[in-house]
Amino acid sequence: MSNQRTPERVASAGQAGAGPAVAIGIVQAAARIDDIEGNLRTLRHGIAEARDLGAEVVVTPELFATGYDPTRAWTHDGARVREGLAAIAGDLGVALVASSVDEVDTRRFIAASFFDASGAELARVHKRHLFDIERDFFTPADAYGDVVDWRGMRFGMGICYDIEYPEFARALAEAGAEVLLVPTAVPAPSSDEPRDPALAFSPTQTSTLLVPARALENGLAIAYANHSGEGFTAHSCLVNPNGRKVDLLDGGTGVAVTVISAAEIAEARARNPYLADLRRLRG
Repeated sequence: MSNQRTPERVASAGQAGAGPAVAIGIVQAAARIDDIEGNLRTLRHGIAEARDLGAEVVVTPELFATGYDPTRAWTHDGARVREGLAAIAGDLGVALVASSVDEVDTRRFIAASFFDASGAELARVHKRHLFDIERDFFTPADAYGDVVDWRGMRFGMGICYDIEYPEFARALAEAGAEVLLVPTAVPAPSSDEPRDPALAFSPTQTSTLLVPARALENGLAIAYANHSGEGFTAHSCLVNPNGRKVDLLDGGTGVAVTVISAAEIAEARARNPYLADLRRLRG
């Protein structure tokens, strides 16, 4: 893969300060629709690169194994996809956050799973905010997912459009999350954008504006992994709890890794005490 990003502090994860710290990676790549085996090979390669750069948990794009196409993804066996993802985590000895279709009774959901380094699935969440054509094939979750305790830190998961709603990040922050892990699939701009650039919203602003805002206003770190290739914006990012982009993969295929510590989260929340002040306001 190209675009390897390795901040210096990954190499010194053990010196991240008192308390727990976790090295978090993202993978950005192009998937092929309906090519599960090929897409899993692509993921395996990217996840291995991130692991070799020090990542302990790696976040991958939304519905990557099937290729992101809501009209097709639901036709594949989600349980089979999760078996393949669990095998990658176990074989490579690294935790993994990856997306699949989950069928519950007669309902279908877009899901994200947290697999630990043995391949065990610790948690699975469903996408609450469905985008556009997704609503024709999937059911929105009734609530945001639970927080996952892992290696001394607390992680929340969401999927793509979820992060564009402030309610999502706030709900998980109030539930105790310190880091949000978000598989995503952001489409490239359409050709009918306004002629005046000042009136246009570019989908890349999700990565450059909204994700940093969610991090800053909640004192959270965020790992946001998007597709590259035709039809997608790329711009996967790692954002610290001060709302600063630690890494931004602006195009092509690549990986990035950074270390997030509980001390860093606590310092950010002391500096910008939005959560504490909100609790105080509520009495």
